[in-house]
Amino acid sequence: MRRREFLGALGSVAAWPLAARAQEPPTPVIGFLNSASPGAYAINVAAFRQGLKEAGYIDGQNVTIEYLWAEGQYDRLPAMAVELIRRQVTVIAATRTPAALVAQKSTMKIPIVFTTSSDPVHLGLVASLNRPGGNVTGVTQLNVEVAPKRVELMHELVPTATTIALLVNPTNPNVETVTRDLQAAVQNRRLRSHVLHASNEHEIDSAFATLNRLRADGVVIGSDVFFNTRTEQLAALAFHRAVPAIYHNREFTSAGGLMSYAGSIRDSYRHAGVYTGRILKGEKPADLPVQQSTKVELIINLKTAKALGITVPLSLLGRADEVIE
Repeated sequence: MRRREFLGALGSVAAWPLAARAQEPPTPVIGFLNSASPGAYAINVAAFRQGLKEAGYIDGQNVTIEYLWAEGQYDRLPAMAVELIRRQVTVIAATRTPAALVAQKSTMKIPIVFTTSSDPVHLGLVASLNRPGGNVTGVTQLNVEVAPKRVELMHELVPTATTIALLVNPTNPNVETVTRDLQAAVQNRRLRSHVLHASNEHEIDSAFATLNRLRADGVVIGSDVFFNTRTEQLAALAFHRAVPAIYHNREFTSAGGLMSYAGSIRDSYRHAGVYTGRILKGEKPADLPVQQSTKVELIINLKTAKALGITVPLSLLGRADEVIE
């Protein structure tokens, strides 16, 4: 072989790795859109990443996750969704109802995986549970459906109660459904109810300040993303006012709240992570039926109960998934 031909051949061999690298597909990007704050959802994010890992994807290795948090300000979500579309993310993980609704209205092309505690068909997110259609699918968890159960648990804990206060966020898309269901549950147990509204920290303080005047024997807090970011405030106010309170978020009881009861948000986030991974592999949202996470958790803070002078019935303690002592 002539020297010139040999060097040319050698150069071609050396170029193969470079050509191979140039043909490698870009790392897919997941746009993680949430209306809450990262601190309150660290456990759920970990569950989402665990689901991704089960599907074969690890953040920072073969996938990149871009996190956008609205910090409880729903009006920031539309601009955030537009930003994800501008970045041309591969999939949008729209966790929680407000983010899911905004994402679904923002794009018909980018696949969307949602988590919600409401009926996604009623919300208009999908055409049906078995055949979502379009570019959207996701996971539901039992939350809105079990809200009346929180009233029952509160009455079981405080059987002498006659008046229950219901705290809801008037800006929540589900506020009418949540309020109606909670009021019906109160009436079924022949109790009186007072509906209190709060959509910011000051209004939460004001709502709890009225409890003594209303002679409320307990507080049932409606599920809401903004409230999720204020679990410590809610728990502290309920304790300060010496009023038993129940919420859906386990972080509430961890922060000193008395009880929490709802579907496992962590479990739904794990399922959403798995679905996101399957879409990254090429499956279409329209072909992935909406899943329902059926795991429900009752958590009781026994330390708080004792401080409030409440004796938790053994029947209730026996059904608890976790007791904080």
